[in-house]
Amino acid sequence: MIKCNVLGNVSSFDFKVKPLVKKILKCTCKYLNIKTKHVASYIFVDLENIHNINKEYRNIDNPTDVISFAYIDSSNQTEIPLELGDVFICVEKVFEQANAYGHSAYRECAFLITHGILHLLGYDHIEKEDEVVMFKLQDEILNKLKITR
Repeated sequence: MIKCNVLGNVSSFDFKVKPLVKKILKCTCKYLNIKTKHVASYIFVDLENIHNINKEYRNIDNPTDVISFAYIDSSNQTEIPLELGDVFICVEKVFEQANAYGHSAYRECAFLITHGILHLLGYDHIEKEDEVVMFKLQDEILNKLKITR
């Protein structure tokens, strides 16, 4: 089971963010058979902050929707660390992308929450075959929770 911290201004959402994060983390743990306790932090930021984070840490001078920082970033890791890391989600991007994809902010936020935790758990999408695995897993978790497009 993964315990979560939710930080930042989430008042623009018309749903409660922390219960959504908990629901997704619980489902993800069950789906991936994770039984021990771990901690992940979700920090909701504005466009300017996510832009600065992306520029400073990824050398990409654009805002993005979600950035994950795993405390241990190694594909050779055999055990999941107690503290997984931090996931930064851009609130404005949640609304922008929900509108662009024609679904709710709730669904978009759920997608980004799921995407972020999978990164902290070692999944990635740099290589095409890894992308297929990660995106399939995201869809399966969200479908299990009945959070669809």
